[in-house]
Order: sequence, then C-alpha cells, then structure tokens
Amino acid sequence: MKNNFSSTLMLSCHNEKHLAKIPDLEAESIMLNLEDGVSIEQKPLALKLCAKYLKKFKKIKKMFIVRVNALDEGGLQEIKYLNEFKPDAIRIPKVKSKKDVQKALDILDDGIELHLSIETALSWKNLTTLKINPRVTTFYLGILDMFADMKLPHSMIDRDNPTMLYMLSHFLIASKSIGIKPVSFVYQDYKNLEEFERWLYLEKNIGYSSKGCISPSQVKLTNKIFSSDEIELKKAKKIVRLFESQRKLGITGFTDEEFGFIDEPIYKGALALLEITDDTKN
Repeated sequence: MKNNFSSTLMLSCHNEKHLAKIPDLEAESIMLNLEDGVSIEQKPLALKLCAKYLKKFKKIKKMFIVRVNALDEGGLQEIKYLNEFKPDAIRIPKVKSKKDVQKALDILDDGIELHLSIETALSWKNLTTLKINPRVTTFYLGILDMFADMKLPHSMIDRDNPTMLYMLSHFLIASKSIGIKPVSFVYQDYKNLEEFERWLYLEKNIGYSSKGCISPSQVKLTNKIFSSDEIELKKAKKIVRLFESQRKLGITGFTDEEFGFIDEPIYKGALALLEITDDTKN
C-alpha cells in the first residue's frame, strides 16, 4: 500500500531539525539519507538519529526508506543495525550486479523491502536482471552519477536531449517489464520550480508516477501533477461499466460514440487505473 507514493522527500539524517518536521510534511514517502550530503564525521550521528526517528514516527502513515551507504563503505553494517527499527525499505546505492543485491538481501530482515539506486553503467547494463527476490520492488534513477560513470556531460540532462529522453523511457519500460516501480531522478535546482514542473509533465507523459524530491515545494508540485486526473477517472469508470455490460451479452469488442472502439485491452487499462487509485486512497 505504502509503495504507491508519488513523491519521496530526501532528508539528511544528521539534521535533526528537519527530521522533527516529518509529521507535517506532504511527502507520501520519506527518504532518510545516510549517504551523499552526510560527511564521514557526521555519519555515526546520522545513523543514531535515523533509528531514533524511525522508532518515534513508527505509526505515521508515510513510507520510510533509508538510503544507506555503499555496501562496502558501511552499508552492510547500517542495514544490520537498522533491522531492529523496521524501516519500510532500505535503498542501496552504487549497485552493479545481482551479487550486490544478494549481499543486502542476505542480512535484511523479512518484511523490509529492498530498493536499488540505478546509477552506474553496470547497473544500467544489468537492469532487468536485478529483481532476484519479490522484496526488490523499486528502482531510483540516479542520473548525475550515471552520466558521470558513463562519461557523459551533465549538460545533456535536458528535456530536449534525445539521449535523456531515451534513458527516461528505457528505464521506465525496463523497470515495469519486471514488475518494478521506477522513480525518476532528483532535480537539483530546487528553486527553479518552473523548470521542475516542465520535467514533471514530461515524465508523466512518458509514464512515470513517482519522483524523488529535495524540497517541500517540489513535493507539492509532484503530488499535484502525478495524482490521477478526475477526468481520466470518470472516463475509466464509464469504460469499465460499458465493457462489463456488453461482456454479459457475449460482446467483448464494440464501438462507443463517446470513447470509440472498446475491447479487452482498453477495459484492462481502465481497470488498472481505478485499481491504482483505490490502492493510493487506502
């Protein structure tokens, strides 16, 4: 249920002032960050505060995901420590292959999801092989690290760049083809909300329904744009009713004056939209 989030807000765990505001945040999912943005000196404190607030806000209706450090840079030890505090998910960075995923699963408690950062050339190459267990549910596109690892300039991260459009499309289709939730990349210029909004509409058109955020303003826009449109919901409900009434008569393909040709694939698409919406409300 919780994994239907549209927005996930990144909070660095060394900043207790920000952590204390979690109950008032609009984000459906909170990413408790122990990795980038937390200095080596601050990491022990960040881990303790992460555990403290997982325990404190255990009953809040938000998904809590902890982004640990790379497995060989303290991540394994962090997972072992955090098992007791039962986050909804652990996100591991710098994934390269199934071996990395298995290492994390071997020590991760049952009932905790495993999320993967896709931010290396090898993880991109191995994308459709990484779901080795049902607990692997979500991929995050780490576009800055990905481009750096592939020796591509960050100037290519542009809405009109064909390589960028290809990567967004391929990441989404590859993820969904193996039953994974794809989360689009974090837009770093958090003050430029106009450009952020343009990215959201582009990503929504591609098929995304979730995006990483680094500010409450980004969260607000993401929730607004990625939520299902009321018009689309009404259309889906009508299509479901029409198809089911015709199916009782033995007809599974027909033309409607308002919606055109309706067959089983159209019906299933409408049904899926309604099911997603119901899950989100619950």
